[in-house]
Amino acid sequence: MEQQPRRMPERPGRPASSRAEAELRLGQAGRVLDQSGCTILHVDMDAFFVAVELRQRPELKGRQVIVGFPEGRSVVLSASYEARALGVRSAMPMVTAMRMAPSAVVIEPRHGAYQEVSGQVMELFNSITDKVEPLSVDEAFLDVSGALRRLGTPLEIGALVRRQVEAELGITASVGIAASKFVAKIASTRCKPNGMLLIEKDRTVEYLHTLPVQALWGVGAKTLEALQRLGIFTVADVAATPVAVLSKTLGAGGRALHNLSWGIDPRPVTPVHVEKSIGAEGTFAVDTFDDDVLTKELLRLSHRVAGRLREAGLAGRTLALKVKYSDFSTISRSKAMGAGVDSAGQIYTGATGLLRALGTRPQSVRLIGVRVEALEPTSSAPLQLALDRREDNERNAEVVGDAIAAKFGTARIVPARLLKSARKDPGPSRPETF
Repeated sequence: MEQQPRRMPERPGRPASSRAEAELRLGQAGRVLDQSGCTILHVDMDAFFVAVELRQRPELKGRQVIVGFPEGRSVVLSASYEARALGVRSAMPMVTAMRMAPSAVVIEPRHGAYQEVSGQVMELFNSITDKVEPLSVDEAFLDVSGALRRLGTPLEIGALVRRQVEAELGITASVGIAASKFVAKIASTRCKPNGMLLIEKDRTVEYLHTLPVQALWGVGAKTLEALQRLGIFTVADVAATPVAVLSKTLGAGGRALHNLSWGIDPRPVTPVHVEKSIGAEGTFAVDTFDDDVLTKELLRLSHRVAGRLREAGLAGRTLALKVKYSDFSTISRSKAMGAGVDSAGQIYTGATGLLRALGTRPQSVRLIGVRVEALEPTSSAPLQLALDRREDNERNAEVVGDAIAAKFGTARIVPARLLKSARKDPGPSRPETF
């Protein structure tokens, strides 16, 4: 006899669960799902940038929408599911996306708005549990083991999160629920958009072995090609392959992949309160060899990164430079700074030093970026001392610029070299944060 779903208990301060959410308790053939041990949620906003934009432009709902800069060699930052149905994907060159979806509405991004909504999303998550591990601006892992007595079963908590995100923020979220982070992430991906999926602990391996191999973390294009040469096309194929064979082909990643194919992922949800790095990069409209163009862009990026560091009250001990050549090959170099840095002058000096150390470049440069790592709160990280008083003056001017920007919005103090003029250099397309 088919087992009927039992009514979810009402709890003070929460709206009653809808019938659709109650039915999520059921597995195949009406079997009630076993939620024991499934206390890890992966919550992922649906087409986040697009969703934020549609709050102000509801007339575009149901249409092909792309968030990105239409000019130059910019890439897609986000696409509506209507555009995705035509093959448009994040990080795809805009020129390719527009060929696939010529009728799409292109909206230039508003990163400030996305950061604001992201903060509200994370605040909502933290009201559910104190074990929140953000992965990006629009997704996070939640360990709800400590919230079960207060808020109900994992499915009830997942439904509560989805309701609150939609009611309070006007966007939708998909929720994956499982016994491990890896499987919860797979679940949220498989139920998008605006869905919820629980993968039972005792049926994890059974579920995983129905999936293609690219569902596993770490299987990108090159790894997929290597696995397919071995005749491996599904997660079940990975599980049936000896670790020694995988390790010979993939190195240290072979054993990790084998563990994932059996649902083995013991990593806990680790709350993250401090960013690990802050950086920015820019793609040039035309590939360039010109040192003046490259250093000018590094100066602009250095001010962008320094401003974000000071806004977050952070300083970093490691500086990294990223260079992408015209053939898309990428190199990076880094150096220890000795003490914390949060000023554009120090970042720029270090970045240009790393650029010079590369020597003669074999190709023209398509993209350049700078990043500050090993971050600590400024209050506990001694700042890099300047022997030249002028360096202190430069940082002081930057701090004044921060105050001006905070008060007057777009107004900002910048070096004269960055003021707009009739430029002969190709200049960067819109910067992307990384």
